[in-house]
Amino acid sequence: MAESSRLGEKESVYLPRVPRFNLDDDVILPAETKLQFEECVAKLKYHKKIYIDWDFGSVDPLGMSTILNFYGPPGTGKTLAAEGLAGKLGLPIIMLGIAEIESKFMGETAKNIQAAFKAAHETGAVLFFDEADTLLGKRLSSVTQGVDNEVNAMRSTMLIELEQFDGIAIFATNFAKNYDEAFRSRISHHVKFNLPDQEARVRLWGRMLPEKVPLKGERQSILETCAELSDGFSGREIRTCMRLALPKVLIEGEKLGDSRLSVEHIKLAIHQIRVANAEVASTDYAKLSPREVQASKRMLGIDN
Repeated sequence: MAESSRLGEKESVYLPRVPRFNLDDDVILPAETKLQFEECVAKLKYHKKIYIDWDFGSVDPLGMSTILNFYGPPGTGKTLAAEGLAGKLGLPIIMLGIAEIESKFMGETAKNIQAAFKAAHETGAVLFFDEADTLLGKRLSSVTQGVDNEVNAMRSTMLIELEQFDGIAIFATNFAKNYDEAFRSRISHHVKFNLPDQEARVRLWGRMLPEKVPLKGERQSILETCAELSDGFSGREIRTCMRLALPKVLIEGEKLGDSRLSVEHIKLAIHQIRVANAEVASTDYAKLSPREVQASKRMLGIDN
């Protein structure tokens, strides 16, 4: 009864849902990333023509599926873009993180992976895995032989499912260099999510600054100034700036009677984030972080 209950809970997580976003309308990407996306969309658009009508599938059976890897710094829109791509294609999406895949019961992680691919196949959904390096990563060097076997079983299952899958699977990671070569070679497209360029930052500030917010100054000038001041920021950090700046406006308004957002409010918010990044955040995405190691251990049922 307990095992049946666990499986039922997991399977309910794999129900697809309608995407909330569309790649064309809701996702703001730098020019280079957008170009890579257009190439991916072209493959998907002409997939039937190439692989079925032209019979290229007979010599490229692994190409019948489309496996995408979204990689880059945190906050650059990988998860949003995955959902937006499904929206553009008019397909449902199954979005999974480590919490939906890992199990404290030895052997069940592989079963969960099988259940996810089965659900995607039966519903025609795009299958999205976040924090994918914990699933596709290289062998951990500080584990016991028993856990080594569990890792190999889980990754063998993932390889088998990918080879049999005829749909769209998307993996997203901040640590792409930790992928095992066996998985890297099976990925159709690697899409690098760069930090937004000046043009993209202007658009992001415009998205994060609703029209109803009262401004002290001309809107476009504020957007361009903020874009210049936030060089090196991700879309997530730009949104955080607004979260910090808007309360400042209201606090100041209580004292001075002028509740309008100015560039100065945003400058203070940008400064706060830069200080926090310098003193707290780690930006070395090439190394396996303690969080990732711990997530892998939890997934394999050896969390202490």
